[in-house]
Amino acid sequence: MEDLEQRIGYRFRNPALLRQALVHSSYVNEHHQSRLQCNERLEFLGDAVLELSTSEFLYSKYPEFPEGELTKLRASIVCEPTLADCAEGIQLGRELLMGRGEERTGGREKASLLSDALEAVIGAIYLDGGFANAKEFVLRFILHDIEHKKLFFDSKTILQELVQSRGMGALRYELVKTEGPDHNKLFTSAAWIGDTLAGTGTGRNKKLSEQAAAYMAIQSLKNQERRDHVSEEN
Repeated sequence: MEDLEQRIGYRFRNPALLRQALVHSSYVNEHHQSRLQCNERLEFLGDAVLELSTSEFLYSKYPEFPEGELTKLRASIVCEPTLADCAEGIQLGRELLMGRGEERTGGREKASLLSDALEAVIGAIYLDGGFANAKEFVLRFILHDIEHKKLFFDSKTILQELVQSRGMGALRYELVKTEGPDHNKLFTSAAWIGDTLAGTGTGRNKKLSEQAAAYMAIQSLKNQERRDHVSEEN
């Protein structure tokens, strides 16, 4: 836990809170402990803290956004894949306490388990150090690089709009391959515009791989625009 504290830059006054945030329900079930000793209650609290912190941040950062846009953006930030990615960034999976069965089926890499644990850590920080410390954690590890997150999770919509506005042809996605064991598969998808391969991407599920492919296609189109612009100037 001390290594985790160093990675997140927060030292717990009550280390028992952090330990509980790392306890999956499979661990207490296997050890015949009370369900109240796992991280689910802290996850419940952390979810509320995360939503408030994110809402306040977006309200201030995007004063021109109406309620609907703010809600959509918040949903993309606090969704399971984003939180799991943030949890992987602080290597949270390796610190979790879980049952042997969950361990054997790749629990340390499961997006649902990682995202829940991250929310539990937020709840633990809130109880240990108050809202300001919990908010600082959210800002540092979840709300950073928000423009990239916004583009990534809107990538399929953005690419569709680009293709339609330019009359580039039909946009479709193709699952290219899947790799890895059943509990930890990696998907690769391709985005096609007409007969042209526009981009490829990988993800922990088919939807994420398609979003990644769309994101790469958008970047490719933008790079081509810049090259065309330079050519015209020359």
